[in-house]
Amino acid sequence: MTAVKAERITFSSEGIELVGRLWLPDTGDPRPAVALTGPFTGVKEQVLGTYAELLARAGLVALAFDHRGFGESGGRRQHEDGQGKLADLRAAVGVLAGRPEVRPAQIGVVGICLGGGYAVRAAATDSRVKAVAGIAGAFNSPARFAQSMGVDAYRSALGGFLDRYDEYIPAVASDGGEAAMAGDEPYAYYGTARSASPYWRNEVTRGSLHSLMTFDALGAADLLAATPLLIVHGRTDAYCSPEQARELYERKPGDKQILWLDADRHIDLYDTEPHVSQAAQATADFLHRSLSRSPAEVVA
Repeated sequence: MTAVKAERITFSSEGIELVGRLWLPDTGDPRPAVALTGPFTGVKEQVLGTYAELLARAGLVALAFDHRGFGESGGRRQHEDGQGKLADLRAAVGVLAGRPEVRPAQIGVVGICLGGGYAVRAAATDSRVKAVAGIAGAFNSPARFAQSMGVDAYRSALGGFLDRYDEYIPAVASDGGEAAMAGDEPYAYYGTARSASPYWRNEVTRGSLHSLMTFDALGAADLLAATPLLIVHGRTDAYCSPEQARELYERKPGDKQILWLDADRHIDLYDTEPHVSQAAQATADFLHRSLSRSPAEVVA
């Protein structure tokens, strides 16, 4: 594996200062690059940092950063802002394009968990993004939420989030307590030393849940015809639907690849081997192949 170094960087997104960690392969020549976006409430020292380092060791410049409102970055604290996160990704791509270590025409985006949805939406609307990968991705769809819950229940839930928009609730909780990410599995990662970071906080606004349930990632599929797509997903995943991962794959025209891993839980793709190494290696191989191709080859 390639030796790497990392540096702390700051950059601006719509006037908000964002803080990132840029992982650089120690090769001395410009490399393809990737911006990473991660799980709900996650910060750069957690899942993002794990994958950024692995991708850098595989020869890619990799940027893990805190989105607005989270970690060391500025913005409204602990609040999920879907459109703001897409603006953050555009800013991150711009930062990478301006670095001397990066080949500016060879930039991709990788998303893990909720970041998978943001990654595909970002790739669908930013022509500078030449390839996209979603690992254990949450490819949310308001239409699917309404279908599974019933329209009345869906609208009632949204109304409840709006009524108490600015209130904070725990991100995770033990023993069945109220939390934005309810259940034992999220707590097993975020509530324990597995996710240790001095910048992660166990709270989020109720309005963040309104953002999650109205964000349409699945609808980006038809806009990705010119953008190679990789999906890496666990066969068993109680938090990010394998069915929606497959639907995104099936609906996406053009160059695409899907890899199913025999993981037992969603968080296995956060920090559990061999799943993380398998996902990172598949993603690195895909990015090297896709980012080195000409536009004509991608469309063909």
